[in-house]
Amino acid sequence: MSLRQHTSQEFEMELESVRQRILDMGRHVDQVLESAGKALLEHDTELGNRIIAGDQETDSMELEIDHLCLQILARRQPVAGDLRLLTSALKLVVDLERIGDLGVSIAGRVVELGSEPPLTPYEDLMRMLTTAREMLTEALAALQSQDVASASRVIDKDEVVDAYYTQIFNDVLSRMRESPENIFRATRVQAISKYVERIGDHATNVAERVIFILTGEDIRHAARMRRSDFS
Repeated sequence: MSLRQHTSQEFEMELESVRQRILDMGRHVDQVLESAGKALLEHDTELGNRIIAGDQETDSMELEIDHLCLQILARRQPVAGDLRLLTSALKLVVDLERIGDLGVSIAGRVVELGSEPPLTPYEDLMRMLTTAREMLTEALAALQSQDVASASRVIDKDEVVDAYYTQIFNDVLSRMRESPENIFRATRVQAISKYVERIGDHATNVAERVIFILTGEDIRHAARMRRSDFS
C-alpha cells in the first residue's frame, strides 16, 4: 500500500468518525426529548431534574466534535465535499446542542408544574413534539444515507410544527382569558410549545446543512423567502 493510499484511508476514517459522532449526538438529544415528553405526561419531576442534571453530557459531545473537526481541518486541509462536511459539522452540532438545551428547558417547566393537573390534554403538544423529533431523526438519517430528497422533506414538515404551535398558543391564550387561576399553568404550557417550535426550527437547520454537505447548495432562508412571497 502506498503512503498516499494509507493517508487517504486514515482521512476517510476520520471523516466517518465525525459523521458517527454527529449521529451519536443526535440520538442522545432525541433521548433527552423523549424523556422530557415522558416527564411531562407523567408529571415526573424526579425525571425532570435528572434531565436538567445531565445537560453537561450534550455540551461535552459538542466540544468533542468541535475539537475533532478543527484537528482534521488543520492537519488535512480538505477541499470540496470533505471541507463542506467539516465546516458544516461545526455549525450542525450547535443546532444539536440547542435542541438538547430546549429539552432541558421543557424539563424545567415540568418541574415547575409539579403535580398540577394539565390545563388541557397534552395530546396536541405531544404530537407536536413527536413531529419535531421525527424531523431531527429524518435529517440525520439523510446525512447517513446521503439522501437529499429526505432532507428536503424534513424542511417541509416545519410548517406542521408551526401550525401546532399556533393552535396551542391560541388555546392557551383563551384559557388565560377565562380565568386568572389558569395563568401559571398556561404560561408553562405556552413556553413548552415554544421550545418545541424552536426544536423544529433547529431540525430544519440540520436538514439544510445536510443538503449543503451533500450538494454544495446553500438553501438557508430560501424556502422561507419563497413562502413570504405568498403571505
